[in-house]
Amino acid sequence: MAATQYLVDSNILLRWVKPDHSDYPLVVSAIEAIVRRGDALCYTSQNVGEFWNTCTRPVDRNGYGLSPREADQRARLFEGKLRLLPDSLAVHEEWRRLIVAHDVSGVQVHDARLAAAMRVHGVERILTFNDQDFARFPRIEAIHPGAVPTA
Repeated sequence: MAATQYLVDSNILLRWVKPDHSDYPLVVSAIEAIVRRGDALCYTSQNVGEFWNTCTRPVDRNGYGLSPREADQRARLFEGKLRLLPDSLAVHEEWRRLIVAHDVSGVQVHDARLAAAMRVHGVERILTFNDQDFARFPRIEAIHPGAVPTA
């Protein structure tokens, strides 16, 4: 049986590289459980962009206040462990279709881009704290890390 693939949302990646974050134990537990089952974890270039944005944004603006060098070190931690879902014309065309078909606006265009990459690459699950943000997209199952069975 083929491994189930999960896209790892940026909000998970940000907590995974920050051991002092209150959600760190939950994120690590969920990721370890998924890997133990033999399932695959993936990311996109957009995830890295969102991750980098938060890492390098000042703390007083809800960021981590890291230098680009520090953000790079943290990004390399997950890039070496996860599979990249590459951007392509097909991802762009699916994203355009989704934002029109689902009347997407504002910040939600970023989630639609992730959903488009997932659909093009055949990934049906996303590990995220924002499980409701993906409810509008058919064939996308958003999994909160607290819902991942650890046993």
